[in-house]
Amino acid sequence: MRVLGIEGTAWAASAAVHAVESDETAIFTDAYRPESGGIHPREAAEHMREAIPGVVREALDHAAAEAGGDSAPSVDAVAFSRGPGLGPCLRIVGTAARAVAGSLDVPLVGVNHMLAHLEIGRHRAGFDSPVCLNASGANAHLLGFHNGRYRVLGETMDTGVGNAIDKFTRHVGWSHPGGPKVEAAAERGEYVALPYVVKGMDFSFSGITSAAKEAYDDGAAVEDVCFSLQEHVFGMLTEVAERALSLTGNDELVLGGGVGQNARLQEMLGEMCAQRGARFHAPEPRFLRDNAGMIAVLGAKMAAAGDTISIEESRVRPNFRPDEVPVTWRADEDVARAGDPADAGTQRGAEATVALSDAVVKRREPRAYRHPDLDARLRRERTRGEARLLHDARRLGVPTPVVRDIDPREATLAMERVGDCDLRDRLTEAHVRAVGRHLATLHGAGVVHGDPTTRNVRVDGRTWLIDFGLGYHSTHVEDFAVDLHVFEQSLAGTAADPDPLLDAFESAYREAGDPAVIEQLREVEGRGRYQ
Repeated sequence: MRVLGIEGTAWAASAAVHAVESDETAIFTDAYRPESGGIHPREAAEHMREAIPGVVREALDHAAAEAGGDSAPSVDAVAFSRGPGLGPCLRIVGTAARAVAGSLDVPLVGVNHMLAHLEIGRHRAGFDSPVCLNASGANAHLLGFHNGRYRVLGETMDTGVGNAIDKFTRHVGWSHPGGPKVEAAAERGEYVALPYVVKGMDFSFSGITSAAKEAYDDGAAVEDVCFSLQEHVFGMLTEVAERALSLTGNDELVLGGGVGQNARLQEMLGEMCAQRGARFHAPEPRFLRDNAGMIAVLGAKMAAAGDTISIEESRVRPNFRPDEVPVTWRADEDVARAGDPADAGTQRGAEATVALSDAVVKRREPRAYRHPDLDARLRRERTRGEARLLHDARRLGVPTPVVRDIDPREATLAMERVGDCDLRDRLTEAHVRAVGRHLATLHGAGVVHGDPTTRNVRVDGRTWLIDFGLGYHSTHVEDFAVDLHVFEQSLAGTAADPDPLLDAFESAYREAGDPAVIEQLREVEGRGRYQ
């Protein structure tokens, strides 16, 4: 079986032929390179219109040669990037795919571009059901396969990682793409402090981009700003990837997206996984940057599963989110794995180890992937902040452990032991309702938990909130809505049937808290940041 893939979401006019039996993929790409600034949608579409016929012709000629001149069609299906991406570019690709499929009388497959980034990594690694980090120009998110779909475990709250870096490089006058230029300059740089924003399973890049521009304008060496930009941005991605591994109990991570070509990001992720005893895979560069090979590979899996579309159904979708796609080509796999046994003497979280006896001693372990200065700052600040917010929450009547001792220099907390198990291991509507009420109480007093996942809630006869290390004080409805968003993502990624639990959670929050937060949650969910 051979599948023709056509990619054209933004800058890469690309076609490829994937031979299923030999697992060989030939890729032909004509890249758009703007003379200045970032990608201009009109220019990108003009390039796509001129380049797509040529790369498709090359791919079909290659397929015909591989077929040995048989009279049968040289490909068995045509797959194309249906979205997300720039609408004018996608429409050109869609038209080309329909024309080729119609002329060869073969099935048509519409592929989600972001899932193709992930599936090529899983395919090349041979992993069963890994956590997947997408790091590309317009996108940044963690996904895991659960209950027939890819679920968003964590995501950027504003812009894609590549776009964030490109905004800085445009500010200093560098041409697109900026990522490789930042990577090269960073090799000569030294550390300067920049903002570091992780919100539970989510992250934000707007503040660090603004701070990097300001540091450059104030006279900091561009090499130092580039070095620190990478250390902070990639540190955030790596930390949230580790949080996703911890939440799901998974021990496999794959990387996708053009930014994934960065050697420092791969190094960080590899070090994190080695420290956790997890396995990490990054595909070769030709499969990381936008390419038709990944479209062809996923298209072949979808075609084999009978997941094809008619010409009438093939309209492109510029805002095609990966968690909207019914995953027909996978079965009997799940990103969620068994967690630590409840009676284990030592348990490992996302960035801390917890020694269990009659009490709990939590130590934030040094993270080898982070720059030592950044790592020391985060461990110290989070330990102090957690102790303070645990106390504040108890004063509000929210069940939390009593803090018995704190050592910020060693980043340790000694606490009361609470609960029989994590919420993820005993998901009931009663416990989820209690979480909704507890968060409403905190928010009413201006406290943001910061990381309310199903691993950071303990349950027995009561429902306890733990791990306030990412928490802070705020009066902004947006911050409260993000708290809810983090919890709901963790429910979607760990519950067998999340919908009733989500309804119970929101109902309890609405009864005990400000309904405006739920309204803002809908706005957060509807932004479509990964388009």
